[in-house]
Amino acid sequence: MLFKDLLVEVPGVLEMHGNMDIDIEELLTNSREKTKNGLFFCISGLRFDAHEYANQAVENGCIALVVQKRLAMDVPQVLVENVRSAMAFIAAEFFGHPSRKLRMVGMCGTKGKTTTSYLMKAILESAGYKTGLIGTTGNLIGQKHVKSNMTTPDPIDLHRCLRQMVNEGVKAVSMEVSAHAVAMHRLDSVTFESVCYTNFSQDHLDYFGTMEKYFETKKDFFMHGQVLNASLNADEETSADVINDLKVPYLTFGISAEADVFAREIEISENGVSFHIALRGLEEMSIDMKLTGMFNVYNALAAASLAMIMGIDQSAIKNGLESIKAVPGRVEVLDTGTPYKVILDYAHSPDALQNVLKTIRAFTKKRLIALVGCGGDRDHGKRPIMGEIVGHLADFSILTSDNPRTEDPNVILQSIEEGMQKTDGKYIVIENRREAIRYALQMGAEGDVIILAGKGNETYQDIMGVKRPFDEKVVVQELLDEMQNN
Repeated sequence: MLFKDLLVEVPGVLEMHGNMDIDIEELLTNSREKTKNGLFFCISGLRFDAHEYANQAVENGCIALVVQKRLAMDVPQVLVENVRSAMAFIAAEFFGHPSRKLRMVGMCGTKGKTTTSYLMKAILESAGYKTGLIGTTGNLIGQKHVKSNMTTPDPIDLHRCLRQMVNEGVKAVSMEVSAHAVAMHRLDSVTFESVCYTNFSQDHLDYFGTMEKYFETKKDFFMHGQVLNASLNADEETSADVINDLKVPYLTFGISAEADVFAREIEISENGVSFHIALRGLEEMSIDMKLTGMFNVYNALAAASLAMIMGIDQSAIKNGLESIKAVPGRVEVLDTGTPYKVILDYAHSPDALQNVLKTIRAFTKKRLIALVGCGGDRDHGKRPIMGEIVGHLADFSILTSDNPRTEDPNVILQSIEEGMQKTDGKYIVIENRREAIRYALQMGAEGDVIILAGKGNETYQDIMGVKRPFDEKVVVQELLDEMQNN
């Protein structure tokens, strides 16, 4: 595609230099990649400035640049206000605007995005749509799994994936919308038919700095024409702030508040949750879900309200919600064959940890044993908070390493321990996560529930910049086999 044609919808173009009639065959952000007729985006990040690597990109086959400052190089350049935003529009054009051929449905909020995206996918499929999914657990095209490293991919990967979905007959996409993606302009060229706002709580303060900035980033996503319809959690206090400035049609959902879509007659057990969903003024429908916990009632309401906005009938909503047996790494009960339960959950923020521990506590017959860690190079403030939460809610806690990244894992553990020591909770510190899991399995007895919190469906541990294989489902089975052999 001609360079000039890629720029048709790009906002904030300041200057163009050189021949704009050259043919672009590939889009790149990595200057080390070999290419032919590539376009390189000079992104200025927190840790590096890709403008410094533009020469390397050209040496490796790039023939044009998108920049935020003019470079003294004899190649075509487009100077823009924001390279990240320009990349989103250029990627959309390069891949033929695939999002415009799809019913795009988004999930925005601190917690619940992944589960809600799976519930929405199931509803859409019950309504007859071949559906794609984009989120934390990877991307799905129908039932085919496509790996992804981010909750919301960068624009090049995103539009490549959406193009693949269109080519394979997908008609609707259920997609997690992370605050990082909004802040980094990854979605600038995508319009969503409907988006839900699930909730808001502490997370990602390492990036956003303050809760106010984190919230405003989420709110901002609903305000500038990318979201055509919205559904919001009426029981979430920050929803009112969003609604006050909202310019698009919306529904509210909830339990305790006066919501448009609400749940009643809720019954929660270890095997799932049953309730009635009612749209105010219309008939209600009974739901028997295989997922448990009050938070999954909210996730179901979020998905149901989105489906109602899209005009999907009640039978498809009911069938979709009831069809999901488990969501990867979300209160996922492992098939261990042990007299105690082993549950994986992605809970890595204070609110999420508290919710999942309270849910599991409700059906734990004897001891609740919790294995907890916190990621390195991330929000330091939540570490003692999570220690205090697990100290209050678990019968026994095992503090261990999560993804330490470039931090000393023992420093992270000391911070978690500060919160733990404010409680009477019994605990042990075992930095090595595999050995910590072994300890939990060895102490498990009939009627106990062991929860492995923090990593969910991740298949690696990030230690000093190296992602080492670590799939907890595999690790648990290996350790159980070892224990049986011994």
